[in-house]
Amino acid sequence: MRYFIYVCALCLMLLPRWSAATETSWWNDDWQFRKPITLDTSNKGANLAQATGRVPLLIRLHPGNFQFDGVAKTGNDLRFIASDGKTSLNYQIETFDPVMGVAQLWLDVSDLPPDSQQTIWMYYGNDKAPSMSSGPATFDADYTLVYHFDDPTGTPPKDATAYGNNALSGALRVVDGGIAGNAGRFDGATVLTLPTSSSLDIKQDGAFTFSAWIRLDALPTTATLIYGHRQDGKALLIGIDGGAPFVEVDGDKPQRSTAGQPLKAGQWTHLAVTATGGQIVLYVDGHAYANLAASLPPLSGSATIGGDVAANTGAAVPYASFVGQMDELRLSRIARSAATIAADTMSQGAESKLIAYGEDEKKSGFGFGYFGIIVKSVTVDAWAVIAVLMIMAAISWVVMWQRGSYVSAVTTANGRFLHRYRDLGDNLLGMAGNDASPAIRKDLMASSLYRLYETGAKEVWRRRDAQGRVVIASESIEAIRAVMDSTLVRENQALSRSMVMLTIAISGGPFLGLLGTVVGVMITFAAIAAAGDVNINAIAPGISAALLATVAGLFVAIPALFGYNYLLTRNKAVTANMQVFVDEFVTRLAELHRAIDQSTLDLRETHHAGQ
Repeated sequence: MRYFIYVCALCLMLLPRWSAATETSWWNDDWQFRKPITLDTSNKGANLAQATGRVPLLIRLHPGNFQFDGVAKTGNDLRFIASDGKTSLNYQIETFDPVMGVAQLWLDVSDLPPDSQQTIWMYYGNDKAPSMSSGPATFDADYTLVYHFDDPTGTPPKDATAYGNNALSGALRVVDGGIAGNAGRFDGATVLTLPTSSSLDIKQDGAFTFSAWIRLDALPTTATLIYGHRQDGKALLIGIDGGAPFVEVDGDKPQRSTAGQPLKAGQWTHLAVTATGGQIVLYVDGHAYANLAASLPPLSGSATIGGDVAANTGAAVPYASFVGQMDELRLSRIARSAATIAADTMSQGAESKLIAYGEDEKKSGFGFGYFGIIVKSVTVDAWAVIAVLMIMAAISWVVMWQRGSYVSAVTTANGRFLHRYRDLGDNLLGMAGNDASPAIRKDLMASSLYRLYETGAKEVWRRRDAQGRVVIASESIEAIRAVMDSTLVRENQALSRSMVMLTIAISGGPFLGLLGTVVGVMITFAAIAAAGDVNINAIAPGISAALLATVAGLFVAIPALFGYNYLLTRNKAVTANMQVFVDEFVTRLAELHRAIDQSTLDLRETHHAGQ
């Protein structure tokens, strides 16, 4: 029991130091909260075999991983800190709605090494912080165009990169339910025209990457164009034919990738095309779908998204326009690696194994997530019950400490006394009265057996005659036993002193906790009835907070139960030893009395015979 209490007390003493250690690792004291976000590329996570390099990852916040408590309404106070605890990471907020409890952000990560884990920190809780959201800072300089399709309906998409390659025409309808926030709706008649920009030009045998999420309403019956860039009879085309995606290069000799498995209508699919060094790779959902041994022709001028303008360029066979939804369109002037394509797909997909969200933490170092919601919802009456329970817990712990220390001291002293007592032999009273040195008495005063021994010895010395001889009648033996038994009772009372506080904690703690829970539930339902709003979001916080009182009651009762049973067993052992000692002492006293009487009788017989 002492070791158990020592450990608990040590934890309580070290708690401020743990809190201080957390404070020292805090990035900035002006931010009150933070959330750990783990990026896992091991086989238990994304299972990436190669490093990705710099990559923008989609951070989805929703009620399942973030409660939007303490964060600014516009998300201006969001900050992302690398695993070193010092380096700030660039990010862009695409959507942030704390009322609906949803947000999508793009986070610039310097690298994702293979088979590793790294934890970054999202800090929030500073209303005075300015917004640091920036698309140009988040997407590296090799991204030449990024459309999030988060612009108002009827407005051509805006470019999130530093190049500002906003669409020249194509007023799309914006719809909900995109991969990240909203998506652009293509109706088969609207085609996006990209601006003429040197950043979008393709050089001879140059590098290039196209990526986008698409959602087909139905599999097209004719060849449909998603991306097209034409100039002087040369072209780079990406589309769908017979339900299967393709990439086509029109130069001196048209070349098209071979068809594979068709796509599925009604679900989001990630398409990507990379070109470099005479090799073009088509990816579907992060996996290589088709390869084409071809080099890109030089292309400048305007490209299109979602349709073809072949009729205006003299091409013989124009393609049909795209019908469906599109989200997160990106163009790059380099060939992104297969690991980067896979990381994009995993982080932006519906169920990401790459990104895991931890529990929110307060600046003090204590947990904030679900437990924070519970604590904030606790009513005044529940706090009153919890306060009483904490007082009971403190009292029970003090009692366990005192009683455990007392019974340990008694047990140790009893062992020392018995060792000396066994050496007395026929000198039964050798450690009593004036025969006991002050050192012996000081060493044994904590022994309950020694106190019993002194009681018995005093009763024996009281029965001395005028010559100082001990005279014990047969009836005196039982009288001495009775006096020693009375001392034994008082010793048992000393052992069990304050133990009633543990029984009160064991039986009363859970009932007090249940009282707090019942009252809290009553108040919660009364508030719901008064508001007239019945939904799980209104009920859950109050119910969970009410249950905290029951948890507090069990927190009081369980340690007290363990401590009580432990102490009760120790006390029984000490009591049994005292009972055995009383029997042994009285028996030895009676034996010595009979021996003395027999010696006296022998002397008398010898005296009479001499006469």
